[in-house]
Amino acid sequence: MLTSLVATMLFIFNLQSQVGEDEWPVFRGKADLSGSVSFDLPSSPRLLWSLPSGGRSKSSPVISENVIYFGNDKGTLFAVTKEGRIKWKFEAGNAIEAAPLVSQDKVFFGASDGVLRAVNKLTGKLVWSFKSGAQIAGSANIWTSGKKSGLVFGSYDYFLYCVEPSSGKLLWKIETANYVNGTPAIGYNSVVFAGCDGIVRFADPLTGREKDTIKIGVYIAASPALAEKRAYFGDYEGNLYCVDIERGKFVWKVPSDDNSGAFIATPAVSSNKVIIGNEDKFLYCYNSDTGKPIWKFRTNGRITGSGVAGPSMILAGSTDSNIYILQTGDGKKIWSFNAGAPVSSSPAVTRDRFYFVTDDGRLLAFGNK
Repeated sequence: MLTSLVATMLFIFNLQSQVGEDEWPVFRGKADLSGSVSFDLPSSPRLLWSLPSGGRSKSSPVISENVIYFGNDKGTLFAVTKEGRIKWKFEAGNAIEAAPLVSQDKVFFGASDGVLRAVNKLTGKLVWSFKSGAQIAGSANIWTSGKKSGLVFGSYDYFLYCVEPSSGKLLWKIETANYVNGTPAIGYNSVVFAGCDGIVRFADPLTGREKDTIKIGVYIAASPALAEKRAYFGDYEGNLYCVDIERGKFVWKVPSDDNSGAFIATPAVSSNKVIIGNEDKFLYCYNSDTGKPIWKFRTNGRITGSGVAGPSMILAGSTDSNIYILQTGDGKKIWSFNAGAPVSSSPAVTRDRFYFVTDDGRLLAFGNK
């Protein structure tokens, strides 16, 4: 009993302490995928530099120890210094659609050939690879409990996998009934994920045992965001949900209407607000407790990337080629920047900087000069 309690406490502690103000090592910044930061962004940032990757990209960047990592559709994984210089490149030979994951001395990423690869963080040399049965479109996530840890990722072969970070050895896998497109969220002693079978699953990170399932009945291409023991996510028809993780019950649902588009993005959850972009070109803000709408902001393009929210600002990109900073209180625009190409990715954020990857494959760095 005591051992179990200690392990649980360690697990919760490690999830909460993975990220500092200068680190963004995983998609959405933290294992819970909440996309929230404790600080606000510069209100008038400037473009510091732009680095072309030589190919189109859907990948979002991540940051570890002042090095930015991202992939492109040609299958190249880049490690780039804070000054915009390429440190190393790894050629996977197949499209890298999702953000990499950085943990300890390795960078992990999946590709369209269905292989999850681990490369050395300092050199870019391959350490190990794990072959799934179909393409990997979402990012990996990581849990830690005491001396144990696991990399969790989905595949289009209908499985969610968990492998050892050190060796790539399979620890467990969960079979679903369709593609697993998004990134699994980790928090509150659960791995929470959904897929194109329209089912939200809650699993034990250590064993892979399914603790609960909720049938939505609609494709879920997006990843859930976890906060305050709740999971927030949208579906392909434009419905938005809030689910109690411990009880496995709906807290609220915002139904779609005739003008709704698909939710591909993951919500940002901060300061009692849930903020999410939709393919109908709007960025929406709801009360996290009730689902009551607070504001909406229209862009001129689909919003498929996920925003990042601070105490009073939300940062998000749009396929109208613009990057926006809005006030979280009322949705009014503070700042925007025309990136010269659609922005489908999600940003990586530190206290003094943020980074985006454009659809034409450029890594953009913003901050105060």
